[in-house]
Amino acid sequence: QVQLVESGGGLVQAGDSLRLSCVASGRTISTYTMGWFRQAPGKEREFVASSRWFGVYSLYYADSVKGRFTISRDNAKNTLYLQMNSLKPEDTANYYCASKKGGSSPLDGYDDWGQGTQVTVSS
Repeated sequence: QVQLVESGGGLVQAGDSLRLSCVASGRTISTYTMGWFRQAPGKEREFVASSRWFGVYSLYYADSVKGRFTISRDNAKNTLYLQMNSLKPEDTANYYCASKKGGSSPLDGYDDWGQGTQVTVSS
């Protein structure tokens, strides 16, 4: 089983940028689908972005973050990233990284989850 630890969250102003990191230990992430999700207070957890592995990597984004967020991975460092630009107050949430084996839907079915890192965007 993999352990996932997120970092990089914080309090920023609207329009600022943050880069979240998710360091994995216990196994390599290179052949796993990795994703970022978020959950705001009082709301359900929602998909943000995914780096899907099915022999090649393919990237997916929620419409709400497309063009502003970029998911990437450094397999040598066993780390997943989420670069977040042009942050908005509605991006405020606890952000989680997740992993799963296989290349099925990038939107759900994840097996392993981190504890999350809080992102707060003030207006």
